[in-house]
Amino acid sequence: MGKTYRFGVIGAGFIGGVHGDAIKSMPNAELVACADPVEAAAKRFAERQGCDYHTNVDDLLRRDDIDVVSIATPSGMHMESAVAAAEAGKHALVEKPLDITLERIDRILEAHDKAGTTVGGIFNGRFYTTAQLFKQAVDEGRFGRMTFGLAYGPWWRTQKYYDEGGWKGTWKYDGGGAYMNQGIHTVDMLQWLMGPVKRVTARVDMLAHVNVEVEDTGAAIIEFENGALGVMACASSMYPGHFRIVEVAGDQGTVAMADTKFFFWQFAEETKEDERVRKDYLAFPAVGIGADDPATGVTGDLHVPNFVDFLAAIDEGRAPLVSGLESRKSVEIILAVYESSKTGKPVELPL
Repeated sequence: MGKTYRFGVIGAGFIGGVHGDAIKSMPNAELVACADPVEAAAKRFAERQGCDYHTNVDDLLRRDDIDVVSIATPSGMHMESAVAAAEAGKHALVEKPLDITLERIDRILEAHDKAGTTVGGIFNGRFYTTAQLFKQAVDEGRFGRMTFGLAYGPWWRTQKYYDEGGWKGTWKYDGGGAYMNQGIHTVDMLQWLMGPVKRVTARVDMLAHVNVEVEDTGAAIIEFENGALGVMACASSMYPGHFRIVEVAGDQGTVAMADTKFFFWQFAEETKEDERVRKDYLAFPAVGIGADDPATGVTGDLHVPNFVDFLAAIDEGRAPLVSGLESRKSVEIILAVYESSKTGKPVELPL
């Protein structure tokens, strides 16, 4: 076995715990310490994970026994820790979104480029076996001329979820709502499969909750650079919430994926492999997955492939599959959605 990477986790909340579980399950990773300004949270994390803790990020970053940090702070606070990590010579793997503005994201990218360290993001859905098969079919040109793509995130959050306070539902720290927080995985998946977005026309609103700054419902018409059209619709207003859907179609085939399963896989030029894919992965998921409780189904196991690829990228001197630049793309699309809704006009990309 090659090098063992020693990790520090910044942010000792729920997602920080998910990161810790992922790190501890890997043979080439060791969890050394966490940092969180709330001492009770940091201590609780350390006791559960069996590591040291700090209440100051700088103290963690000064340690010589940490090679990589994973960042699990509120979304609008990612830049500070990610830039500080680069300046301390540490690699950084950042929970989605990489940050909430392009300016802050670009500062992260520039800092790591200058330091010669690696920065990556968390879009663990790209590593599902079905997602990899989906991407392979796209790369092989099996859809023919791409014509349509759908990203649909029909989720539900209670009023209590927002009333708990803190950073959730705020522009400053959450950066948005149903798109930037709940729907970004689905947005990322569609742009990864369909390619760059050229133009966005969108409308977002707060329809099912009160005293919340951000949107809980949105619909966007997407025009892709390859000429295809699409829809990206995300919500946290749809009781009880159900599986997210990503669908890609062309004049030679259509594939539709619900969470980690396909419910449609059909091409004009069929192969024996298509029969195997349908046999192994064609199913309709149960209604209600990922609905009211944000923690439903979110475990360290789902993050492990993302972490594995990140460390392999460092070993091999390549960009991670979910690099900093890749992580930037979905944020740019979502910001275009917000700008279009604000102005009532189509928005051209790049911003």
